[in-house]
Amino acid sequence: QVQLVESGGGLVQAGGSLRLSCVPSGSIFSIDVMGWYRQAPGKQREYVAVISSGGSPKYLDSVKGRFTISRDNAKNTVSLQMNSLKPEDTAVYYCNAMLKVSPLSTRFLEHWGQGTQVTVSS
Repeated sequence: QVQLVESGGGLVQAGGSLRLSCVPSGSIFSIDVMGWYRQAPGKQREYVAVISSGGSPKYLDSVKGRFTISRDNAKNTVSLQMNSLKPEDTAVYYCNAMLKVSPLSTRFLEHWGQGTQVTVSS
């Protein structure tokens, strides 16, 4: 069974930085898109940044220029460097990956991490 394990969340003052990392555990054959989503209290989960297997990133407009997503295909990891953090970035951040666990798999299946809390104080 594959699990996505996030790390790097915490409490930071506005203007500060944090780096989130996501490391899958278990048997993985291949990974397509990987990304980060977040959910603030009372709000729906929203995508923050995604990156294809070829390395093309996409960002939520409000984080463009402040956040950078990257992945290491050899290690199957994805990271999110968050700079110039704002109080409105406060949320639980979730790692997401579309992956196959076997060469016999016919399609990529979506997996989620447990989430890591990011709190930005004003």
